[in-house]
Amino acid sequence: MALAHTILAVLSHSPFSGYDISKQFEEVGVGCYWQASQQQIYRELGKMEQQGWVTFEKIPQEGKPDKKIYQMTEVGQQELRRWFGEPTEPMPIREDLLVKVLAAPFMPRDLLVKELRHRRQLHTEKLLEYQAKEAEGKVCLPVPVDERFRYLLLRRGIRYEQDWVDWCDEVLDFLKQQESGPSQK
Repeated sequence: MALAHTILAVLSHSPFSGYDISKQFEEVGVGCYWQASQQQIYRELGKMEQQGWVTFEKIPQEGKPDKKIYQMTEVGQQELRRWFGEPTEPMPIREDLLVKVLAAPFMPRDLLVKELRHRRQLHTEKLLEYQAKEAEGKVCLPVPVDERFRYLLLRRGIRYEQDWVDWCDEVLDFLKQQESGPSQK
């Protein structure tokens, strides 16, 4: 999947400025599964405009550069539809922590424990953030269909973070059991 398709998916909900699109990437909805900097988004919007996938309307602002409000064109909708019809494949895992676990039998265990605790904390914080967002959304039921789809993305983010926390706990438990076992390096 390309960043452009994620931007088209965001714009399918509503026209947005580049800044507002980048805020969508920081929010739980898109942030659960795709990361992009504001600079990457603006660069991609420029390419998308050249391809005819988006257009923009300039909104004058006093004391600031004009704001560009982007919207998807018919060509952009066709591209999103084309991409949407393609089969997806799982993304390969590229995770430094997993490589560290692979090397763990030959490295100091305390360093791995420290890293696992660090990662567990990061995933716990993200999990709590997502769960708080979920709790906010439950107050507003019933929700429109597009919000239900966003909720499903949030649920995937929650499961992802929960799985990381559980896995870190599993490895930490294993390491604790090993303390009384064979010699450590």
